[in-house]
Amino acid sequence: MSDANQGKDVVAVILEDHRTMEELFRRMRSVEADRGAALAEFSALLIAHGEAEESEVYGALKRFRDIENEEVEHGAEEHAEGNEALLKLLEVENVGSEEWDERLEDLVKAVTHHLDEEERTILNGARENVPDERRAELGVAFLQEREKQLASDCGSVESVRALVNG
Repeated sequence: MSDANQGKDVVAVILEDHRTMEELFRRMRSVEADRGAALAEFSALLIAHGEAEESEVYGALKRFRDIENEEVEHGAEEHAEGNEALLKLLEVENVGSEEWDERLEDLVKAVTHHLDEEERTILNGARENVPDERRAELGVAFLQEREKQLASDCGSVESVRALVNG
């Protein structure tokens, strides 16, 4: 783990990933970009990010007041929906085909909705109610789990399929 990641606020780290996801959506929609490469990068990030949130962050946040357990559980449900939409896109043979574009829009819709909701509810709650020191600890735990996921090729179609099919 690089020193740059030490003590990084978990909220800031999660928001950085969200902005990266939005940038990857732009690349996946662009005919000038390598859309397949953008999808591969997005797939790995989405899975690693979601798994790290669920294993390291969501449970910890439930212990703080004003962070609703229902919101956290709903966040996990939305991860599952995003993962299903991702799998459907990964299973399309031809990048940029009509079917690919349709499934990309389904994925964008599912994930954008989740990012927006998570930022308004869970992350704002964390920023207001979780002490700085605890947010820094959670940031480290989140990044460690995210790195572990990325190293395990979590974004491959086989990995995503295994995750979706539980």
